[in-house]
Amino acid sequence: MSLEACAASVEAGDPDRFAATMATPAAARAALWPLYAANLEIARAPWAAREPQVAEMRLQWWIDTLEELAAGQDRPGHAVTEALAPALRADPGLAPLLTGLAEARRHDCRAEPFPNARAFDAYLDATSGNLMWAAARALGAPERCEATVRDFAWGAGLARYLEAAPELVARGRRPFVDPDPAALAALAGAGRDRIARARAARASIPPSARPALWPGASAAAILARAAARPERIAAARLALSPFRRRASLLGRALAGTF
Repeated sequence: MSLEACAASVEAGDPDRFAATMATPAAARAALWPLYAANLEIARAPWAAREPQVAEMRLQWWIDTLEELAAGQDRPGHAVTEALAPALRADPGLAPLLTGLAEARRHDCRAEPFPNARAFDAYLDATSGNLMWAAARALGAPERCEATVRDFAWGAGLARYLEAAPELVARGRRPFVDPDPAALAALAGAGRDRIARARAARASIPPSARPALWPGASAAAILARAAARPERIAAARLALSPFRRRASLLGRALAGTF
């Protein structure tokens, strides 16, 4: 039942990852649902309270809980923690990835902008990168392909972030180090380059682990739109149609690539 609850949570809150996971074999779904549901809970925590200190307390609960689960303790009564516990015990490397993700989300608790491009890069790597690498590990990816997965994840995470930027602004955040259109176009171009580099090294990732990258199937197309016309970012006009998103995912899944 906890797996079913995780799947329902992802379906409601993360359509891209839900669709990508539904395209995988059943055994892979069982490995991915808890990770993606935990990511949703962690990502929502900074926005659950107006007071930054209260929001950080919610994040700290997740950090403490992840460490306790990895140490073999139980947190019954919560569908996500119940589903996640076996994975954290089976692979000690997963808990640090998820706690690192939660630590990076502390930035979302406050209105201060990123101090520099390096901080923004680290945020994308710790959020999108840690999650995608955790998913790839859960599907059997060897350590040698971590850099390739993280390259792809950075580009995919950037695409999601650009789509979310208008909502961040509406919530009083300043999402970009440099909001100049030329700088945003260059940023989108950097994301496309990272995705291209990952795809050039796709042979390093075993086919069984490639579904971990499928949630980013549309990222390159979104980044291309942002690079060509960066004004689309503020206008919330980056998103592809649901048909194009499904077609992109289906093409990757049928080809067994990403």
